[in-house]
Amino acid sequence: MCERPSRRLCMFLAVAWLLTGVGAATAEEKTMTPLSGGVPMIEGIKMLEPGAAAPDFTIRDTEGKPFTFAEEKSRVPTLLVFWSIFCEPCRFEMPVIQRLQEKYGGGDGLRIAAVALDGEPLKNSIVGFVRQEGYTFRILIDELDAKEMFKVADPYGVAGTPTIFLVDRGGKIVLAKVGRIKEEELEKAVLSVLKK
Repeated sequence: MCERPSRRLCMFLAVAWLLTGVGAATAEEKTMTPLSGGVPMIEGIKMLEPGAAAPDFTIRDTEGKPFTFAEEKSRVPTLLVFWSIFCEPCRFEMPVIQRLQEKYGGGDGLRIAAVALDGEPLKNSIVGFVRQEGYTFRILIDELDAKEMFKVADPYGVAGTPTIFLVDRGGKIVLAKVGRIKEEELEKAVLSVLKK
């Protein structure tokens, strides 16, 4: 049973846990979310769609440094990745995100911010996982506010993981996707916002 301050977080982690055992043919496929639909999600949450303005936020990264999205989105296109260390499909998605970081990250290129929904109590586990896998994009840790709402995930309408939002330089969402996404589809979207 979840304690009151963390009930929302526990609900999210339960959804992430459900993602790890959805049946498919092979052992690897058994732990992966289908590319189209089939993602268990928290009911009653409406995800932001392409064309919507990306909400601003400020949260801290794993080093305790503040990340203010309003400053980032005005300079470079940003890929926001909502994930959890308990989400097996997220673990399959993260190497795709790292390849994008290596190809397009840095300077005036693509900015990637992976928002961990596991919370501050699991920060050491998040840091250990990221270090072990060699991910070099910025890792942020979402927080619960006084109303038990995620400061970042709730305004974006994130109801399952992984969830990806690609935001252009003008602060508009150009891609919103729940579940796994084909690498080619994501790279094509990234290239389109980098050319603008």
